[in-house]
Amino acid sequence: MEFVLGAIDVKKSFKLPGLPKVEVLKGVNLTVFPGEKVAIIGRSGAGKSTLLNILGGLEKPTRGTVTRPDNIGFVFQAYHLMPELTVFENVLLPLLAKRAGGMVSPEARERAKELLDRVGLKDRMKHLPQELSGGEMQRVALCRALVTKPPLVLADEPTGNLDRLTGAEILKVLGDLSRGTPVSLVMVTHSPEAAAICDRVLTLEDGKLK
Repeated sequence: MEFVLGAIDVKKSFKLPGLPKVEVLKGVNLTVFPGEKVAIIGRSGAGKSTLLNILGGLEKPTRGTVTRPDNIGFVFQAYHLMPELTVFENVLLPLLAKRAGGMVSPEARERAKELLDRVGLKDRMKHLPQELSGGEMQRVALCRALVTKPPLVLADEPTGNLDRLTGAEILKVLGDLSRGTPVSLVMVTHSPEAAAICDRVLTLEDGKLK
């Protein structure tokens, strides 16, 4: 089966002036297949977010190779919604970034509306992010990540800023949105409940996945 994400011997080190070099990733290997959900767990400071950023192309590895699709959805712990844009405009943002002149097709606009409807935010499309709860903002972030129909979604602690009940709701939404589709998910998390929705759970320990 053809993979959607492949990482081979990924290493990452940091060197600050006057300090010894710190090796965060010491040879990470990972293969993710279409539709597969993978959780990456590990202690704080183990390098989970660094690995996710490298997998998504936001950081470069010191050594090693990563093969990924061009179209990736991102979900961050801090939501990263644009405060001056409405809920609907935030969901459309990845599409606007890819279109010269800021034009989005009617089909894409309908998909954005459908996603917001599926997460229970149909009546909040014209609201600004500051008018939403944390759980609602994370739902908007999920819709934004999926609006371009990416084959791969990377999520960094998607329930980290939420209480347990709201976090459980977000995990249900995430599972419902991706069920029956070929989208793959790689999620960094401290939450056993979040890891439980995945097909595989890997631990980042001593710079390697186990």
